[in-house]
Order: sequence, then C-alpha cells, then structure tokens
Amino acid sequence: MKRNLHAGIQLNGGLSLNILTDDEVNQIHLGTLELLDQTGVFVEDDKALDCFEKGGARVDRDTKMVQIPPYLVEEAIRSAPSKVILAGRDPKHDLVLESTRIHFTNFSEGVKINDLQTGENRNPVKQDLVETARVIDYLDEINFCEKALGAHDVNQGSVPLHNAEAYLSNTTKHCAFGPGNGKLLNKIVEMGVAIAGGIKEFRKRPLVSFATCPISPLKLISDCCEIIMEAAKNNVVCNILSMAMSGGTAPVTTAGTLVTHNAEILSGITLSQLTRKGAPVIYGSSTTAMDLKLAAAVVGSPECALISAAVARLAKHYLLPSYVAGG
Repeated sequence: MKRNLHAGIQLNGGLSLNILTDDEVNQIHLGTLELLDQTGVFVEDDKALDCFEKGGARVDRDTKMVQIPPYLVEEAIRSAPSKVILAGRDPKHDLVLESTRIHFTNFSEGVKINDLQTGENRNPVKQDLVETARVIDYLDEINFCEKALGAHDVNQGSVPLHNAEAYLSNTTKHCAFGPGNGKLLNKIVEMGVAIAGGIKEFRKRPLVSFATCPISPLKLISDCCEIIMEAAKNNVVCNILSMAMSGGTAPVTTAGTLVTHNAEILSGITLSQLTRKGAPVIYGSSTTAMDLKLAAAVVGSPECALISAAVARLAKHYLLPSYVAGG
C-alpha cells in the first residue's frame, strides 16, 4: 500500500503556497452555508429530492430547488471519511488518500489522439483505450488510472461500459470512471466484483471509483444525483467535482468562485451522506477562470493555480481527501 509524500504541510522552513488564512477559509465556509440555506441548489432527480426532504432540507417540488440548512451540511462533512483507500487489482498499487499526501493520475477525457502509425489526429477508438491503459500501468509516476480517452467506435449509449472493460482488463492499478449514470455505474461495479472474485472481496477492496460533476452554477442534474447515490449505496468512492468558471458560470472574483464551487461540492456530499452515512467521497475540482475574450476555460494559468491551491486548502479544512485538476 502506497503512502506518498506529504505536500503543503506547515514546517519551520521551506517553500509553501498558502492561499487562504484560517479566517478567510471560515468566511468562505460561512458564505457557502448561507448560499445553500437561502438560495439553495437545483436538484433534478425525484429520488434525490426525496432524500433531501427526508433529511431535513426544504424542497420546492415545483421549481426543484432545495435549500439545505447549515446543520445538515456540517453533519455531512463530519460523517464523510477523512481517509479513503483506492485499491488496485494488484495490492501493491493500493493508495491511501488522506490529509496532505499527494498522488498523481493521468488526464481524463481526451477527445483526440495522434495515431502513432500515421500521425493523424483522429477520434479515439476502443483499441486506443487498451493501449493507453497499458502505458499508464507501466508508468511508476502515475499512481492510479483515469480513462485517458473515450471510445468513438462503439455504441455511445453504453460507451462507459466499453471504456471500463478496456481499462480494467489492461491495468493492475485502481481505475476511476465517469459512468454516465447510476445504471451504468452498477454495471461497472459488477465488473469490479467479477475481477475481485466476489462481492465480499470487492467490498474489502473496491477496485473502481467514480466521478461526477454538478452543473455550474448550483445544479445537480439527474445523472449526477444517480451517480452520487448509487456510489454511496455500493460504498465506493465518489469524486464530486465542480467545473465552475470564474467570470462565466461563477462570479469573477476568486472568493465568489470558491463559494459557488464549495456549495456545489458540499451539496453533493450532503446527498451522498443522506443516502448512506459514512460513504467515501473526494472533494474534487476542475474549477478555473474563463478567458473573457475567447469564452473558454483557461488551464495552466496563474488563476487556475490559485483556485486549485485554495480548493485544496478548503478540502484540508474539511478533513476530506481532495482531487485537483492541473493544467
């Protein structure tokens, strides 16, 4: 089991990037609680609405707006585990996510690939997933796998299953997938159970985890709700990841963006914990700024670095493992 080195811990000397003070973190937290309580989030899925209402949130069935009281959000934060294990097909690749330990994964969701034989920049096919999985499996610097591409030569209604089959068959590392919806998530879990050798073995060491994104600003659409709830029911890790854009789908200020981002993640974590208390989650981010000339998300930018560092600081404040996209 790998316990990688720490980053961002307080030392007497050395380099660190401290974006937010404790007081600033608290202000963002309080602003988030106010936003969730007074404005709320749009929740599209009826079962998720039932879950929130049963848990104590105020639900408007006509508008599908859910106002979540502060105590409910803070209870969810406390019940979510501070440490999760990402199990690999080979136990030597098991990872401990906790506190400030740093691990690395590959970029996910590439839309094109350069053909090694022809040099053509083309749409990826399933065989490309097989080959990229083998490359990722070989590289010691990459600790777990996300699917680098999506297969374009298969039925797109079931493409998450093809993506999962290609990766699970060609790497011994932990695999994380965007499953598309709750039904396909359960099918991918069945694959993991078969590989693990049965449900008992899978529950001890889940070989797969999942990711889903709220829609900014402040929307939990049906597929997102399904993934959060089904992951919780299966007790597998769910990376709830916001893609808010400062100046686009979030306020132009960094503080305003962080409040919007935080509200989206914490509403998803609340849904997870109302579904199954103690369900493992990751506080995720691909939040960045918008290029105001091109109306495009900017990554690899100073703004992205500042937002990512602040997001990691918020997750640390909540004692939750975090996932931060790079550029």
